[in-house]
Amino acid sequence: MFNMILRRLILFVPMWIAVSVLSFVIVHATPGDPAAGFVGQDTGAEGLAIARARLGLDRPYIEQLGVWVAGSMTGDLGNSFFLGRSVADAIIERLPVTFSLGLLALLVAIVVGVPLGIIAALSPNSWKDASTIGLSLTFLSVPEFVVGMLLIYLLGVEWRLFPIGRYEPLSDGLLPWLHHLALPAVALGLSQSALLARMTRASLLQVLEADFIRTARAKGLPERVVVGKHAFRNAIITIITIIGLSMALLLSGAFITETLFQLPGIGSLGVQAVLRRDYPVIQGLLLVASSFVLIVNLLVDVVYRLLNPMVDND
Repeated sequence: MFNMILRRLILFVPMWIAVSVLSFVIVHATPGDPAAGFVGQDTGAEGLAIARARLGLDRPYIEQLGVWVAGSMTGDLGNSFFLGRSVADAIIERLPVTFSLGLLALLVAIVVGVPLGIIAALSPNSWKDASTIGLSLTFLSVPEFVVGMLLIYLLGVEWRLFPIGRYEPLSDGLLPWLHHLALPAVALGLSQSALLARMTRASLLQVLEADFIRTARAKGLPERVVVGKHAFRNAIITIITIIGLSMALLLSGAFITETLFQLPGIGSLGVQAVLRRDYPVIQGLLLVASSFVLIVNLLVDVVYRLLNPMVDND
C-alpha cells in the first residue's frame, strides 16, 4: 500500500501542473476584461491601460502563464484583483466553512441514503422499494437551491426554527455550529442521499443474488449475519465509490448553497470572483477543487485496500 500511495503522490506533480495550465487557459479564454470592472466601464482607453498594467494583464500571455504555474507549484496563488490580499489567504480563511458544510452534508447523505438503500434491497418490488425509488428520484430531480429555498421559507422564515444568513464557527460551540449549518447541510445532502440510496440498493441486490449468499442461507445462518457480514461487506466497495464521488459533487454544490444561505465559504467566494472576473481567485479555486478531487480519489483507493487487500489499485 505504501508504494501505491507514493506513486499516486508522485503523479500529483504532473497533474498539478496540468490543472494549473488548464485553469489559467479556461479563465483567460472567458470574455470580459477585469480591468474594466476594476476602474469602471466608463473609463477611457488610457485608464484601462493603466489598470491592466497594475493588474499585470499587459504582460505577454506566455509570461503570465509561466508566472502562475511557477507560483502555484510553491503555493503562491497570486493576489486578488479586488480583495487586496493574497488568494491563498482568502481561500484558507474560508475553507473551514466549506469543509464544515461538506462534512455535515455528507453525513446527511450517508445517514439517509445507505439505510434507505438497504431497506429497498431487502424488500425488492415491495411498497418499501417503490417508496425509496420514488423518493430518490424526487430528490435527484429537484435542484439543491429549490430544496434550500423551501427549507429557508418553512423552517427559517415561517417557523423560525433555524437562523438564516449567519455562520458560527465550531470554536464557539458544537450546538451553535450545528444550528447554523443544519439547513444548508440538509439542502446539499439530500440529493446525494438519493444517489447513494439508489446505488446502495443496486449493489446490495446484485450481491444478494450471488451463489455464496445462497450457500450462507442454506447453512441456516441468521438473515442479519447473511446481510451484515456477507452481503453488505461485499457491496460496500461500490458504496464507498459513490461516497467518494459525492464528496467531489458536494464541493461543487457548495457554490450555490453557500450563496443561497449567505455562508462565508469558498463557494460564495467563487461566485463573487466570477462576477468580478477576479482571475487569480478563480484560478486558485479551480486548483484547490481539483486537488481535493485527487486527494479524495487517493483516499478511496486506500480504503479499498484496507477493506479488500486483493483489490488492485496500481
